[in-house]
Amino acid sequence: MHIHILGICGTFMGGVAALAREAGHKVTGCDTGVYPPMSDQLRALGIELIEGYGAQQMALKPDVWVVGNVVSRARGADGQPRYPLMEAILDAGERYTSGPQWLAENLLQGRHVLAVAGTHGKTTTTSMLAWILEYAGKNPGFLVGGVPLNFGISARTGSGHTFVIEADEYDTAFFDKRSKFVHYRPRTAVLNNLEFDHADIFDDLAAIERQFHHLVRTVPASGRIVVNGLEESLARVLHQGCWSEVRSFGAAVSDFSARGDADAFEVLERGKPAGRVQWALSGVHNQLNALAAIAAAQHVGVAPEVSAAALCGFHNAKRRMETLGVVNGITVYDDFAHHPTAIRTTVDGLRRKIGAQRILAVFEPRSNTMKLGTMKSQLPWSLEQADLAFCHSGGLGWDPREPLAPMGARAMVAGSVDELLQQVLREARPGDHVLCMSNGGFGGFHARLLAALAAAG
Repeated sequence: MHIHILGICGTFMGGVAALAREAGHKVTGCDTGVYPPMSDQLRALGIELIEGYGAQQMALKPDVWVVGNVVSRARGADGQPRYPLMEAILDAGERYTSGPQWLAENLLQGRHVLAVAGTHGKTTTTSMLAWILEYAGKNPGFLVGGVPLNFGISARTGSGHTFVIEADEYDTAFFDKRSKFVHYRPRTAVLNNLEFDHADIFDDLAAIERQFHHLVRTVPASGRIVVNGLEESLARVLHQGCWSEVRSFGAAVSDFSARGDADAFEVLERGKPAGRVQWALSGVHNQLNALAAIAAAQHVGVAPEVSAAALCGFHNAKRRMETLGVVNGITVYDDFAHHPTAIRTTVDGLRRKIGAQRILAVFEPRSNTMKLGTMKSQLPWSLEQADLAFCHSGGLGWDPREPLAPMGARAMVAGSVDELLQQVLREARPGDHVLCMSNGGFGGFHARLLAALAAAG
């Protein structure tokens, strides 16, 4: 089968492309604004990438067009379609489908799917769970919204019966407004946490809770739902109805809890020791992610003691507190955090790791939710433990200076990446930790910063 993927460089669609290629299909695709790590991975797989969404791609004549949720029926200021290829597909009556639906029908059917859902920690927890199953000899398939360093790839089909997937609540496509995760029909579902996000498609938290309950409805009676016992929102989700076994984690009275520091802790199953994790990761959020992965792996026969041993050798995904380099005593990190809660937990994790050394938090409010300014008032709270904060304001319809005003001189705003770079260079000194947070390419800021620090040294 020849599939042509519209929006192929997104983390999810890029993973679909990799899986389809491994399964023996011919894969081509198109996108704009390509950035690593997905662009590197696709090129390494030999997948042909076409820049833009021109209608001339109709000449490829694939068996099916697989449409990413970046594609819409929108028109530009000139009145012309922003995605002329999609318009041509519709006009010609060609066969098209969404990424989640193609994946479910062609690769997930007949496998034990373990789906990891939640506002935060999906990529890390999915990576942990895939690594645990690999360590246990189950050779799982997986699709992660990032590149787990234990594997070096974001997706593979695997030869085992299990398939681990990052289960996003964002909508499927312009023609299918259900959350992606309802397509996966998991036997094991992890509900990691749940906060308001995606303000561009959800009106309020209750609307997201309904989508999570739609996921719960798809889990069979023989399945397992792993739920964060600290989250009232998830309690409300299960209260709407639950037909499967439930295992909780996080709270002291949960089925799985932890005793000890975030980087070295004992795993407790119903209060009794069941394993020990000692690793390089920091932050209580990663401790909770570990408990979720351990509870999910148990459902497919992996004992908590084995899971804990696997996690001692776990390396997080790229762009999850990834150390990019140390130049002149200044350490530069890359992290995917963009929601205020994720920013706060990321900064907190670094603070616990480095103690009193200075943290320079550099971020861009790039997600649709942040671009709308829905959560701008939470920025000072999210950056509370940073010594200095630098905000890239390019592309925003609101001025970050106003919500950041309570931080006083600790917060700086720049309208361009060039200006942002100069601000950080003026302030950084040996011993500092520069934490760069964005869910995009950030204009190559990380590499430019490391190069500039080296040149100045």
